Amino acid sequence: MAIYSILCLGVVVYCSSLALYRLYFHPLSRFPGPSLAAVTLWYDVYFDIVKRGKFLAEIERMHEKYGPIVRINPHELHISDPEYYGEIYGSAKHVRDKYQPWTAGGALTSVIATVGHEHHRLRRAALSPFYTKSSVRASEPIIREHVKVLTTRLQEASQTGKVIRIDAAFIALSLDVIYKYCFAEDMKLLLAEDFALEWRNALMTSAELAKVFKHLPLLKRAMPKAMLVKWLGPLLDWKSQCREFAERVINEFESKKDGEQTEHKTIFHTILESDLPAEEKTLDRLSDEGQILMGAAAETTGTSLTKTIFHLLRIENQAKLQRLKKELKSVMPKPESTPSCLVLEQLPYLCAVVSEGLRLQHGATTRIPRVARGEVMKYKDREIPVGTPISSTPYIILMNPTLFPHPGAFLPERWLLENGEFDRGLEKYMVGWGKGPRQCIGMSLAYTEIFFAVAMIIRRFEMRLYETDFDDVKVVHDFFMGYPKLNSKGVRIIVTGEVNE
Repeated sequence: MAIYSILCLGVVVYCSSLALYRLYFHPLSRFPGPSLAAVTLWYDVYFDIVKRGKFLAEIERMHEKYGPIVRINPHELHISDPEYYGEIYGSAKHVRDKYQPWTAGGALTSVIATVGHEHHRLRRAALSPFYTKSSVRASEPIIREHVKVLTTRLQEASQTGKVIRIDAAFIALSLDVIYKYCFAEDMKLLLAEDFALEWRNALMTSAELAKVFKHLPLLKRAMPKAMLVKWLGPLLDWKSQCREFAERVINEFESKKDGEQTEHKTIFHTILESDLPAEEKTLDRLSDEGQILMGAAAETTGTSLTKTIFHLLRIENQAKLQRLKKELKSVMPKPESTPSCLVLEQLPYLCAVVSEGLRLQHGATTRIPRVARGEVMKYKDREIPVGTPISSTPYIILMNPTLFPHPGAFLPERWLLENGEFDRGLEKYMVGWGKGPRQCIGMSLAYTEIFFAVAMIIRRFEMRLYETDFDDVKVVHDFFMGYPKLNSKGVRIIVTGEVNE
C-alpha cells in the first residue's frame, strides 16, 4: 500500500512539474494559446479522435481569440498568415524537414513520409520524370479514354433516370486514371455497378484511422485484423496487390537483357531505372510508394471534381453554368468533341471554374508541420526557437475572407480580370497543392484530368442535383482531407438528358 501511494505521489509530482515547465519555462511559453493545449497533447487527441476530426475548427477558434500565431500543443506553433506560408514550407534556399511524429500513419518509406529534406529530394527526383508536363501531355489519351467511359455511364443513366453518386464516380475515375497511368493496368472501377462505392468509404475510413494512429501508433499493432479488413477491405487488397505487382516488376527488371525495352513502363520501372542507390529500390520501398500514389490522387482530384459539379448544378449558379457551356461550345462544336487539354486551358472561364473548384476542395485540410533545421525563424517581431515544428493549414488560407471575399461561395468570377481574361494574381495563394520542394508531384496530371472531365461532362449532359445540399460538401471533419457530415449520402445527381448541339 505504501509503495502504491509513493508511485501515485510520484506521478502527481511529475505531471505537475511538467505542466508548470510547459506553461512557464518552456521555450514556447511566451506564445499565446490555450493553457490546456500548452500542457498536454491530449487536447489535440480529444478534438482529433473523440470529436472525430474537429481540431481544425478548434485551431480556427484559437486564431480568432489569440491572433495569427498560436501555440496549439506543447511543442508546435500554428501561423495563419497567407504571406508567411512560403516561409514555413521552404524553398531551394531554406531547408525544411518534415516533423517526424507526422509520419506515423503508414507507408514510412514513401516520398510523402520522408523526414529529411535531402532524403526527400533524392526520392522525389526519381519520380519526377514520370510526372513532367510532357509525360502528362503524352498520356492525355489515357485520361480521355477513362472520361469517355464515365460519359457512357452518364448517358445510360440519362435513359433510365438512375440516381448517380457522382462523388463515388469521380473517385472511381481518379483511381482508374492513376492506376493506368502509373501501373499500365486498368482497375475498371468506372464499370462497377455503384462505381465501387466501397473504395470511397474505405479511403475516408483510412484517412480517419491515419489520424488515430498518428496519436496512438501502438494501436495500429493492437487493432484486430478482422476489424481492419471490414473497414478497409479494398485498400488492404490493393496493398497486397501492389506488393505483388512491385515484386513482379523487380523480377522482370532484373532479368531484362541489356538494351531490351520495356513495353509498358510503370512508376516502378521509373524508380528502378533511376540513379537511386540499391537500398532505395527495395520491394518495401516500391510497395509503399505505390500505395500512397493511389490514395493521394483519388481524394484530391475526385473531390475537386465533385465540388465543381455540385456548385455548377446549384440553382443559384445556373447563369455560371450557362456561361461555361457557351464557352466550351466555342472549342467543342459537337457535344462529343474532345479537344486537347492545351486548348481547354486557353478558355478563361473554364480556368476560373477549375480554380474555384480546387480552392473549395482545399487540398489537405490538416496541418503538416515543418521544422527549420538550424535556422532561427522570425514571425514579425517574434523569434521562433530553433527546431520548433511550425504549420499553416491550407483550408484556413483558402477560406481567408480578405483574399477570397465570401469564401464559402462558388465565385469563378474572382479569377477573372475586367476584360474577361484569367487572372493569375491569386494563384500564389492556391496552397492546396502545398508549396516549396514538397509541393504535390502529381499536380499536372490532376489538372489535366479535371479539365477533361469538367469540359466533357458539362458540354454533353443536362443534370440536376438529387436530394443534395451544401451540407453534403461542407467541410466538417478533418481526416487529412476535409469531409462533410458523417451521415451524408454523398453528392447525388440525375442526368436529365443529353445536349443535342
